[in-house]
Amino acid sequence: GPAMPLFSVPKEVAIGTAMLGVAFATGMLAGKYPSLVFGTPKSSKSIIGKSSPLWQYILDHSLREHPILKKLRLLTADHPWSKMMVSCDQAQLMANLVKLIKAKKVIEIGVFTGYNTLNMALVLPDNGRVIACDINEDYVKIGKPLWKEAGVEHKIDLRIKPAIQTLDELLASGESETFDFAFIDADKESCNEYYEKCLRLIKKGGIIAIDNVLWGGRVLKPRKDDLATQSIHHLNEKLLRDARVNISMLPMGDGVTLAFKL
Repeated sequence: GPAMPLFSVPKEVAIGTAMLGVAFATGMLAGKYPSLVFGTPKSSKSIIGKSSPLWQYILDHSLREHPILKKLRLLTADHPWSKMMVSCDQAQLMANLVKLIKAKKVIEIGVFTGYNTLNMALVLPDNGRVIACDINEDYVKIGKPLWKEAGVEHKIDLRIKPAIQTLDELLASGESETFDFAFIDADKESCNEYYEKCLRLIKKGGIIAIDNVLWGGRVLKPRKDDLATQSIHHLNEKLLRDARVNISMLPMGDGVTLAFKL
């Protein structure tokens, strides 16, 4: 298709990313705890602060945001839980990876308003599919009309139920090792379970991206009563020694680890 046009990044992006830059997750997204919220305060320990002129420079010189993606990001910025959205620069990297490996089947765990869902659907081939897992349909309703407007609604298979259930159904229906890419951004207590099931569903050479691996810096000193941080920290330690994958942990957004299945 035609090359994506370059869009200038006005001040509203700086404001939007200041609000959305660190991807936050809650138990409400895809897991077992619809009534509990596991947010973190925005990290002051990020390598480049979201209000930094250098951060704005990165956006000005790298962000190529599809106009409908931008529309959805600005809509999401008005939402009380807007901080749960993945940062736009990180979403762009996910789309580039999906395109690089010529992915056709993608799993997304934690949809929120569907910004990253749309972002990945835009780069998939016409017969590509995103299995999008969430338990909250209200948030997704914000993005759904824009999926349609972008002409990619047919590529998105939204499953409103606990993500573990959807992953188990995919495994039971013989879809092991048929997916190319997975993006995990949901309740942190279940992150190890999501990772293990995705690893079975992903092909060799496929990629699993795990979001919020730095968790606002809390991973440095996980409190014993903080199950979310403990879960992330344990998975980070496990991934370091996991011989089934090669990994890169990137200090982007709230930290994202890329696991490349061997």
